[in-house]
Amino acid sequence: MAQHPLSPNGRKAGSAGDTALAYWRDHLSWWHDWTPAPSSSKGAGLVPVSMLWGGGNNGKLDAQRLQQFQQLKTTPAYVMGFNEPDCSGADISANIDVNRGVSLWNSLIAPMGQKGALLGSPAMCRQKDESWLKQFNQQPLARSWDFTSIHIFKPDMAGVQADIDYYWNTYKKPLWVTEFACVFDQNNFTPCTDQNQINQWISDIVDLFEANEHVLAYAYTDGLGLGSAWPPVKSDGSLSQSGQAYLNAISRYY
Repeated sequence: MAQHPLSPNGRKAGSAGDTALAYWRDHLSWWHDWTPAPSSSKGAGLVPVSMLWGGGNNGKLDAQRLQQFQQLKTTPAYVMGFNEPDCSGADISANIDVNRGVSLWNSLIAPMGQKGALLGSPAMCRQKDESWLKQFNQQPLARSWDFTSIHIFKPDMAGVQADIDYYWNTYKKPLWVTEFACVFDQNNFTPCTDQNQINQWISDIVDLFEANEHVLAYAYTDGLGLGSAWPPVKSDGSLSQSGQAYLNAISRYY
């Protein structure tokens, strides 16, 4: 079967963050770390995916990342738009209004697409309950995105499938799940804690992503605020049970 250009190196599996890359690397194809130019020795051989995180006004890291993006000397193969512009936590979500997002997109991201980069949409905090991307999509974009970047934080596969269906049905573009984690999102965003549930959830979600024709890439996130059971690496640097569950799941495919 021909490789799809929107699945880096022909594989869907990836990582958001580098903490577990040394363990997962042989079974992944890509990774990102929310920066314009991901660089980590742990990611050797993987496709690094660039991101313009935000507009520079929502935290120290946000400002640094905007400057780094403006200083890029080469065109990345893949460029993702803003990280959760529809939520407000400083250096957690980008918190950009739609008009500012359009201006940044047209001046910084669209030109990358015109030079050959494949572009990912901004990724929403509010999952299938979003309105930001709908408004953004109705604006005069110099170039639209090639794939829709989505975040999935759900406690069960019904919720996961509902997110996928919403984004496919609304935008009709291939999907990259650029962050996913087991979370009771309707209960004040409470991370899952039952290790057996998490292990099964990871196994099930990888199977779902691999079987779904619209999902062309996915990434386990090692981001903050996801409780004590989800982080893939323990404090001593060894794989956690959750990190091992992802390794087991992706090893069935790659």
